Amino acid sequence: MKLAGEYRVEVPRDAVWEALFDAEILAGAMPGCEKLEQPEENTFEGLLNVQVGPVKGKYKGTLVLSDLVPPESYHMQLNGRGAAGFVTAEGDLHLVEDGAATTLRYEVEAQVGGRIAGVGQRLLDSSAKVITRQGMEGFERQLLARHQAAGGEVVVAAPEAPSQAAFAARFASGLLGELVPPRWRPWFVGGGLLVLVVVVFVLLRSCF
Repeated sequence: MKLAGEYRVEVPRDAVWEALFDAEILAGAMPGCEKLEQPEENTFEGLLNVQVGPVKGKYKGTLVLSDLVPPESYHMQLNGRGAAGFVTAEGDLHLVEDGAATTLRYEVEAQVGGRIAGVGQRLLDSSAKVITRQGMEGFERQLLARHQAAGGEVVVAAPEAPSQAAFAARFASGLLGELVPPRWRPWFVGGGLLVLVVVVFVLLRSCF
């Protein structure tokens, strides 16, 4: 499975680079992060509790960064394992300066095994894209709060990682966008609402 894309943040490249090595910022960006530690330089160990989609379960993982070229790029290796299966990934992250903003470009090759691998390649690819995008959005929120505070602006505390319920709702919405063509989405949503009405009707009848 290959993951590649880019994400633009309105923060200078040096600040983005520094944030990528801050365990507190990274933990706040990841939904379900129960623990994230940095036992040694350029190495992170964490525990994630994911309760959505085909990747549901607890995962213990290690992320190792190498070939650092500050503030431009690094190579990363990820190993994660949980009751639902395992994932290994390796790839590169590049930071491209764009005036006062920065574009993060990533390209990662991943392999999965166990029950996760049995859900089908298309659903797995779509789930990975949605989770990656939401992780980038969480990183941006943390980064903007830290950058504004450093600039002397009055800001609230850095946001916490989204709750499992909020993450699940955004995950479902993102997965809909990945799997259902735009012209069919109104019918898809309408069908879901119809099913919901039928379920509520049946429940009400059972109560009276």
